[in-house]
Amino acid sequence: MFERKIYQKLLSWKRESGGKKAILIEGARRIGKSTIVEEFGKKEYKSYLLIDFNDVSKAVINAFENYLNDLDTFFLILSTEYNVTLYPRESLVIFDEIQRFPKARQAIKKLVKDGRFDYIETGSLISIRDNVKDITIPSEERHIKMYPLDFEEFCYALNERQMIDYIRKCFAEKKPLEESLHHKAMMLFKQYLLVGGMPKVVQEFLDNNRSFLLADKEKRDILSLYRSDISKIDRNYRSKVLSIFDQIPSFLSLHEKRVRLSSIEEKSTFPMYEETFFWLGDSMMVNECWNSTDPNAGLALNETRTTLKCYMGDTGLLISHTFEESELMDGNLYKQILNDRLSINEGMFFENAISQILVANGHKLFFYAHYDKEEKRNDMEVDFLLSNGDKAKPKLFPIEVKSGKKYSVDSLNKFLSKYHTRIGQAYIIHTKNLCQKGEILCIPSYMAMCL
Repeated sequence: MFERKIYQKLLSWKRESGGKKAILIEGARRIGKSTIVEEFGKKEYKSYLLIDFNDVSKAVINAFENYLNDLDTFFLILSTEYNVTLYPRESLVIFDEIQRFPKARQAIKKLVKDGRFDYIETGSLISIRDNVKDITIPSEERHIKMYPLDFEEFCYALNERQMIDYIRKCFAEKKPLEESLHHKAMMLFKQYLLVGGMPKVVQEFLDNNRSFLLADKEKRDILSLYRSDISKIDRNYRSKVLSIFDQIPSFLSLHEKRVRLSSIEEKSTFPMYEETFFWLGDSMMVNECWNSTDPNAGLALNETRTTLKCYMGDTGLLISHTFEESELMDGNLYKQILNDRLSINEGMFFENAISQILVANGHKLFFYAHYDKEEKRNDMEVDFLLSNGDKAKPKLFPIEVKSGKKYSVDSLNKFLSKYHTRIGQAYIIHTKNLCQKGEILCIPSYMAMCL
């Protein structure tokens, strides 16, 4: 059982809601939703009852279909079926994989109003049309998103809490780490890059003397599961989802890292792929990053829905998605990344990892690209744009990600010159220690968790 930050959010919900709101945890498959809610039930309640809608009995389905107007009988059936005693205001009822049985999600309104117990729902693809078309979405739900382990949680799993505290202290003081500790922190970040944050993968890595190869086998099982999920969706856009999913490494290997529909099908347009990107975004298998054409504090107000980058939701999965198993068997790729000797692709993995960290911190992803019509090329590109969300004092925080030791900051300097009145702080995220370059604060990649 890994320490997860979402546990504190669940404690706050329990303390604040008083049973008047259910909580719905959304997340991709295999990120640990079921594990964390069951642990929460064990530790924080006198008893808990977990209904897994992937594997549920006819008696339970019958209870939802016939006894919601007789809750005494409804709870009697559940208690008997699961052999769990439920105590008013001291028990938790968990609806796991709620998207498999939308009727149970609709029942939350009645169950919360009844007030006897607390309710947690977990699910993925909960907004897909097929999962909501026949139900009324309850207003008694509070939504929170859950992601793979972030870099900080990964370090907790490796018993490196003191390192995390030290990194945060140096970031707050804008001081570089002591050089040997910087190298250690970078090595931890590279391990995170290669392993990722899927709990079962991290566990396999730790249980087998930090074996990247055994972790890779677990990642390939998850990728197979994702492809299986895609194969079950509406056939009208199934092949398009699969095409985008399979080509994510190809898109990210491009200089601009954007989705090119022409590489999938000639004369394709984004409206033709609307359902595709909705499904991928809702699945949380990927993190979408949209172009903000006129960057200001309200980035979403000026986003264009025809230009996007599509990052994998977990960078460890991206590594396994990019390379064939045979390419990883001799371990050379792992050595090259750990020793900064990977000649190709390293930039896409670093940028994907930063996207993953920013999303885990609650940021919606945006980038900026300016097209010069005369030169017929992009003359200004910024990898990520963050906003402080402050309407009174709005500020932007542009970010460029650099994986190499030598790099140019021309685009970022142009952006600063053009939008200087809107800028709060500009960042370069690189592999070196913290330093200041004029108006730009250059931070090592492991400090991205502090943004």
